[in-house]
Amino acid sequence: MNTDKKPQHTIVYETLRKHISEGIYAVGDLLPSENDLCATYGVTRPTIRKALDKLVNDGFIIKRKGKGSIVKGTPKGVGILSLGGTTSALGSENLTTKILIKPEIRPFESAFSFDISDHEKEFGCIYMERLRLINNDPVFYDITVIPNINLPRFTSHNFENKSLFNILRESYQLEVTGGEQKIQAILATEKIQDYFNVSKDQPIIQLDRKMDTSRPNFSFYSQVFCNADKYALIGTF
Repeated sequence: MNTDKKPQHTIVYETLRKHISEGIYAVGDLLPSENDLCATYGVTRPTIRKALDKLVNDGFIIKRKGKGSIVKGTPKGVGILSLGGTTSALGSENLTTKILIKPEIRPFESAFSFDISDHEKEFGCIYMERLRLINNDPVFYDITVIPNINLPRFTSHNFENKSLFNILRESYQLEVTGGEQKIQAILATEKIQDYFNVSKDQPIIQLDRKMDTSRPNFSFYSQVFCNADKYALIGTF
């Protein structure tokens, strides 16, 4: 993990999140006290509280007055609507990723249903396509475009069974802070029929997403096609 220039609360958050995801802290466990966490990581209490607040917001823990921080576990459901991303919501043991088109630099001509600036167009974009499978069932076909602005060696990353959100956070200190999404139902196109192994009459959810980040005026975009036949889409954004 690249910790250069990372805020201390981010390092603590990522470490605790990793421990929860790996089952070191199980559902219902109490996290160490704030005092113990301060001693463990050599940071101040406000830093620990900021890390814990983010774990609460991302659905990993709850805080109970008089008890402390209680582990909820890895957020459940298909969290395509959440800031945590799909890998965070499902756990890497349930989710696999097949790379259809590896990240490559292309002209930046459009971002699905969202407007893009002339500034973004000048730099081009990083384009990639992925098929996400849950318990070996293809559920998401994901097209992502990212402005190619100050993301050195991005195309050299291996995205097979990796989280895009984690790579952006750990390698480029980019946190998703919010965004906009547009949802509509469509009938499966020929390509989607092949990817999802469904009929042409199968309803598919199309989700256009604009993700804002902790870097000022830097957003990235995706168009996600969801086969919600077996999985409900839940979460907050």
